[in-house]
Amino acid sequence: MGEFGIGQPVRRFEDDRLLRGEGRFLHDLDVPGAAHLALVRSPHAHARIVSIDAAAAAASPGVLGVFTEDDLARDGIGTPEVTIARKRPDGSPMFWRAHAGLARGRVRYVGDPVVAVVAATSAQAKDAAERVLVEYEALPSVTATAEAAGAVAVWDECPDNVCNVHEVGNAAATEAAFKHAARVVKRRYVISRVHAQFMEPRGALGVYDPAAQSYTLYIDVQYPHRVRDLMSSHILKVPPERIRVVVGDVGGSFGTKGWVYVEHRLVLWLAKRIGRPVRWTCDRSEAPLADEHGRDCVNEIELALDADHRFLALRARVTNNLGAYVSSDRSLLPTFANLGSMVGVYAIPAAHVRVTGVFSNTSPTAPYRGSGRPEAIYAIERLIDDTARELGIDRAQLRRRNLVAPSAMPYKTALTFTYDCGEFERVLDEALALGDWKGFPARREEARRRGRLRGIGIAMAIERAGSPPGDEYAEIRFDAEGTATLFMGSKNQGQGHETTFRQIACEKLGLAPEDFRYVDGDTARVAKGTGSFGSRSTTIAGSALWIAAGRIIERGKPVAAQLLEANEADLVFEKGRYLISGTDRGVSLKEVAKASLLSESATFAPASETFPNGCHVCEVEVDPETGTIELVRYSVVDDVGTEVNPLTLKGQVAGGVVQGIGQILMEQIVYDRESGQLLTASFMDYAMPRAADLCGFRIGSHPVPTRQNPLGVKGAGEAGTVGALPAVMNAVADALAQRGAAPIDMPATPERVWRALNSGK
Repeated sequence: MGEFGIGQPVRRFEDDRLLRGEGRFLHDLDVPGAAHLALVRSPHAHARIVSIDAAAAAASPGVLGVFTEDDLARDGIGTPEVTIARKRPDGSPMFWRAHAGLARGRVRYVGDPVVAVVAATSAQAKDAAERVLVEYEALPSVTATAEAAGAVAVWDECPDNVCNVHEVGNAAATEAAFKHAARVVKRRYVISRVHAQFMEPRGALGVYDPAAQSYTLYIDVQYPHRVRDLMSSHILKVPPERIRVVVGDVGGSFGTKGWVYVEHRLVLWLAKRIGRPVRWTCDRSEAPLADEHGRDCVNEIELALDADHRFLALRARVTNNLGAYVSSDRSLLPTFANLGSMVGVYAIPAAHVRVTGVFSNTSPTAPYRGSGRPEAIYAIERLIDDTARELGIDRAQLRRRNLVAPSAMPYKTALTFTYDCGEFERVLDEALALGDWKGFPARREEARRRGRLRGIGIAMAIERAGSPPGDEYAEIRFDAEGTATLFMGSKNQGQGHETTFRQIACEKLGLAPEDFRYVDGDTARVAKGTGSFGSRSTTIAGSALWIAAGRIIERGKPVAAQLLEANEADLVFEKGRYLISGTDRGVSLKEVAKASLLSESATFAPASETFPNGCHVCEVEVDPETGTIELVRYSVVDDVGTEVNPLTLKGQVAGGVVQGIGQILMEQIVYDRESGQLLTASFMDYAMPRAADLCGFRIGSHPVPTRQNPLGVKGAGEAGTVGALPAVMNAVADALAQRGAAPIDMPATPERVWRALNSGK
């Protein structure tokens, strides 16, 4: 382990550049002659488009064109497709509809794009968009997840609004276990809809070169190569070499910026159509209308136990709100791809989960930090807490009694996953110690004397990370000065890739961090890539880089042997030098690289996923007079395998925890149930956590390296959020239970807390 190698708490190299204002964000990009796109969006949740009158808009100053879905269709602009095989309840194929780019015949949610206006300036485009007259015939709508199935049809061809049903587990074995259970506990948990609210709202800039008949798309996404390939095969229908996708610094994504949006195809299509670059910049107030949302599901879940309080079986029925459109496989991932997480870290012999995906007159939903894992862990961890309360036993002990033991690894769960390694009880013990679980009664009593209700929550978390299919690419290329450039297929969006990948390269090659340049996010410079999502970057891309570095060492051996006038077989590589074995005579890798311009690449495809896990302990105080919640203590211990950079790991965990806290205490996308109007379209109504809402975090670790990749890493990007949702809500429920108040659904706003405490008065 070198000074900048694996395991060192190195400060992020990119931060100096970013803090000096030298970031390369999308909105910093200036392309001469760029026109501006503004979109006319639907004010209705559901309506038929009767007519569109664009004459006044087209005659407005600076306007270069006004376009509707008819123009898209005439030019043959395509749409993405869904390839995941799912069925409807009757066994017929899944019903899905991709967004056409601009609404076709009907609008199906507030914010649905209807008309595209292009003008010389942003102000002119927005002014002209307000002059477009669209006549609508309003139709009934449905926005509530629990009411969607069988309600007003979002699509006439799908009258029950059921897109598909997906099941995992053994229904017969689960039913048998429930019949013989000594105790069954059943609950209903609602997981609210949220918006990512990243630092930099989305945007897109399209450029068309008529001479080369090629496109360049500047965007802020997580997987540029996959966007290029989709644009090539389904949307623009041109060879991939004629499309370049460039992604610079990304001001946060969390899954929401992951994929192809309608605005991406519009700016490229319009750039060719009007003969000049076209830019779309999303205003902060437009983002909740334009972006995909996250979460939004209802869980009916029950747990069967024997007389000794051991878990026998788990059964769940989940309704997942897909929004108005299903435009790609991505739309189905949040719960369907991660149902295995619902059994948590527990030895549950039988389980069965059925998820029903339903349409509604809301923005489409897609992966948001954790993409299904927080939802699944929230359900099981809330249920275990409620079970312990109902049985009158300690919540930590109930968990301990049912944990999967290290001796059982590899452990095949009842819901698809096979855990390769983990020491769940050790993680539990360390988290309880870090959070001073035993000292809580005294703290609760002290709070009582101050008139406060103090609650403590616990949650064991596990998630699937770095899962197949899909490989990742890394290339190391030296120049004549002996400096190497790392070309990474994974795309940084704020996680610290420039530091983490340098550390991996430094560890293997024995060079200093300043010996490396870093390139990602450009399909013209990086040969291939899958992208950054699902805690896969260090796991898969880091492994590819490790392999490429090993190949560099092997490629340099013949050159080193020639320079040293030695036999290649007599050389060893140590700390950046080729040495003649048993001597101190050698030559540095940089000298070898200067002599031969070394270059190597590698891909790594995991044979199996990894399973980072952890335990969160949270304490809150509730003011019973106002319902206000104060977060007073938070402790977490995680097992993410090998820790490449413990410093950035803590930052990842803390950031994830804050996102979980935000959803539990305040964040929520709300639609009016009657009109379908979006009621939380700005920060005036959509509450976000601030520093005053938080407390200090105690962050510990218990790494158990995996053997699923050469680095032993498991992934850490989602870890904080996965455990935070249930831990915080369990703490709130524990506080309310002191007054006999029933648990509440998220977000636990002061009003909801106050009403729960006063419902019986």
